[in-house]
Formats: sequence, C-alpha cells, structure tokens
Amino acid sequence: MQFLREILRLSLWLVLLAVIFLPLERLFALHPKKFFRKALLQDLGYYFISGLVPSLLLALPMGLVAYGVRALVPYSFQVAVAATPLWQRILAGLVVGEIGFYWGHRWTHEVPLLWRFHSIHHSAEHVYFLTSSRAHPVDNVFIRLCGLIPAYVLGVASPLTPTGSLVPVIIVLVATMWGFFIHSNLRWRLGPLEWVIATPAFHHWHHTLREPRDRNYASMLPWMDWIFGTHYLPAQWPSAYGIDDKLPESFGGQLIYPLLPQPSDAANTPPVAAAIKSR
Repeated sequence: MQFLREILRLSLWLVLLAVIFLPLERLFALHPKKFFRKALLQDLGYYFISGLVPSLLLALPMGLVAYGVRALVPYSFQVAVAATPLWQRILAGLVVGEIGFYWGHRWTHEVPLLWRFHSIHHSAEHVYFLTSSRAHPVDNVFIRLCGLIPAYVLGVASPLTPTGSLVPVIIVLVATMWGFFIHSNLRWRLGPLEWVIATPAFHHWHHTLREPRDRNYASMLPWMDWIFGTHYLPAQWPSAYGIDDKLPESFGGQLIYPLLPQPSDAANTPPVAAAIKSR
C-alpha cells in the first residue's frame, strides 16, 4: 500500500508539472519540439525511479550522518543552533546545502567513476522540464548527500527540535522543484536577477554539447559558480545538447551501464578531469 501511495503521489505531481510546464513550453519554447517523442517513455521512467529509489537509498547513510554529527559536534553548539528561528535555519540550510550540492555536482564531472552515472543525465539531446529527473539513482543519491551533509554538520537540520527533520525535506523539495524550472524549454531571460537566482538560460549552458563545457554547477544560486570560477552566461543560448559518449539506447541498459567495465578510463573521462590529468 505504501508503494501504491508513492506511485499515486508521484502521478499527481507529474500531472501538476505537466499542467504548469506544457503550456509554457508550447507558448515560450526555446527549441520547439514535440512532447510525445521517443525519449518520453525513458524520461517518465527516470521520473518515477528518481521519486522512489533515492529516498530509500538515502535512509541508511543519512542515519549514519545524523549519528556521527550527534557524537562529534559539541552538544552546546547543536542546542544553540536548534534555538534559532525556523526560517533562519531553513535559509541557512538552503545556502549551505547549495554549497554542498555545487561541489557534489562538480565532482560528478571531474571524477571518472562518478561521471559514468552522471553522464546519463547529460545524454539528453533535448532539454525540457522532465530532463531534471533523468538521472541514475546512484547519481541522485550522491549529489543529495553532498547537499544534505553540510546542513546536518552545521546543525541547521537538528534532531534536537521537532522541526529539525523539516529542514532537509525543504532543502530537497525546493531544489527538486527548482530543478524542473531550470531545465525547462523556456526562452525567458530575467535580466539582473540571473546573477541572483538560477534560470533556464544559466542551466542550459551546463548541458551544452559544444564549448565551453563543465560550467554552471549551482542549482539555485549562480553566484556560487562566480565564486568558484565556473560561471558562464552569455547573451545567446546553446545550439546543441548532449555528450560525445555513446550510451545504451534501452532504459535498462542505461541503468546498468555505469556498473559495467568500461573500455578505458581515458575514453570515459569527462572533459574537466581530462584537462586536470594532462597538466
């Protein structure tokens, strides 16, 4: 019954997302495409897997993280942070979570093993709202862990208060919903606001097939990329999306692809990692 309830919940969210984005992507499309395409079934499969599997896989590691923080972080510090207003903890959680997410996301591009999983997300040759959930469960879990661990370590997701568990839920929920927006096929530009909050223009350059690649890792706060030297946002838009790697065409083949032996590490090394190795 729990599984059926989760399927129903995800189905209702999917209907809501479709009601919001389908009309917008039709009226303000950056790259007009038919919604019912060959890749749609795969994207729907990833949508449901991304909604069901990562939360199960996260339970054990996040439990260990919470236990470790409780044992290693001074109790007085935990109490002091837990005493701050909820809105302050949520705001701090979003910022520190974004820092963790930025580096987790960047590592999936720079570490060849992590890139095997993350390459599935970048294999999409058309970027639209459902591309956000097109990700391998291992990739999803790793990036979420990187975003949630700082919130636990700094105490903003504290088990000492009844609302402590609410902060990581809000971090994941906000990041997930914003992910659908920044992947959307919308030609909107927001002027100076694009330096403050991530937009489709900002994130589409992260998916470009051409140069420059491996930029714009932040999910919500683009000034993270400015601080760490990976920000790129010209006036024009990318002309093509995807990766050079050849991935299996079948849904099941893509899920097991990162787990199989690769022809060579060099052939599957992402551009950033290759540049680092060549120095």
